[in-house]
Amino acid sequence: MKVLKIIGFTVVAIIVALLLIAAVAENDYAVEREIIVNEPKDKVFEYIKYLKNQDNWSRWASADPNMKKSFSGTDGQVGFVSAWDSDNEELGKGEQEITKIIEGERVETELRFIEPFESTEMAYMAVEEIEAGKTKVIWGFEGSMDYPMNLLLLTMDFDAMLGADFEYGLGNLKDILESE
Repeated sequence: MKVLKIIGFTVVAIIVALLLIAAVAENDYAVEREIIVNEPKDKVFEYIKYLKNQDNWSRWASADPNMKKSFSGTDGQVGFVSAWDSDNEELGKGEQEITKIIEGERVETELRFIEPFESTEMAYMAVEEIEAGKTKVIWGFEGSMDYPMNLLLLTMDFDAMLGADFEYGLGNLKDILESE
């Protein structure tokens, strides 16, 4: 009986310790990558503001050729929604909506993941002119995990997990834009 009490107290102590750590742990995470495209800023922005174009360069769009896609609204305008549904567990089901456009500068979207987990995150793409005919493209993703799930941020490296996919996509984007 004494051993069971010790085990019980130990388990409770571990749970309390984890909850205390979660109370002070970071809730937010961000991933950002950039690339230089040898094309004018206006041309680059005109391409990236259309969500349907992501199908041409994003790693996720090419990961499942049988993915079901649907769209609503007018692409390249606030309120446009691109939805996906895939049997590939890494892709799942969700939608992306354009929430803000700063014409010629930045497109902000809300990603709503439905399956295999529910989550809502913010993403953006921005362009900066480096010099005539050279544009920096910045692709970013920002998210947050509620307490106590934020404990996962201590073991998950979102930058490493998503960064390679961002770099792959930006490389494809650069190739597409520079070959037109």
